[in-house]
Amino acid sequence: MLSEYDMTRAIVLGGSRGIGRAIADALKTIGIDVFAASSGDIDTSDLDSVRDFLKNHDQTDILVLNTGGPAPKQFSDITQDDWNLYHNQLFVGFCTILQNIKINDGGYIFLISSAVIKEPNAKLIISSAYRAAFSEVFKVLSKEYARNNISCINIAPGFINTDRTLELLKDMREFEETIPMKRLGEPEEIGNFVKAIVENDIKYMTGVTINFDGASSSYVF
Repeated sequence: MLSEYDMTRAIVLGGSRGIGRAIADALKTIGIDVFAASSGDIDTSDLDSVRDFLKNHDQTDILVLNTGGPAPKQFSDITQDDWNLYHNQLFVGFCTILQNIKINDGGYIFLISSAVIKEPNAKLIISSAYRAAFSEVFKVLSKEYARNNISCINIAPGFINTDRTLELLKDMREFEETIPMKRLGEPEEIGNFVKAIVENDIKYMTGVTINFDGASSSYVF
């Protein structure tokens, strides 16, 4: 059952592979017209690219905010250029999008953040900092969007079977043994979750963070 608001259009950033592609593919199965944007369509680290994208994509029913993250670096090795790049890519770029795109009443905004927003990682300190910062903005905005029955859901993946995860892990098999489920998560699991929310018109679950980490985390809230 689709929403009474007739969800027909979606924009999925980072939609050419990994989690973004899985979400795009899942939404297509319920009749959503999906624009799966690749890095060639929009680069959130380049604010000119963001503004150009918004000229042609300024309205949608469903928006998925998703982008890659920085390579692992110790704090002492992070440069000024690193901070500036990811300040835009993980924070200002998304803020600019939300300031300039109309989400139709009854719509959805899904943020693909990371488990590091709750459990910071010393090697992913840039991602930990900026993803957490934007999650704060997203939480505040969820209250404003709720007035128009727009739901905002922050999805915080742990280790998912994507190219990026494989780049981060030295020995995948050994690492999987440290996960309670003894496996990485699959992008399709997140895609099916997003599909289920939209297909079943679940609206009251908004302003929340959903962990996809196979019980790897230790925190309660």
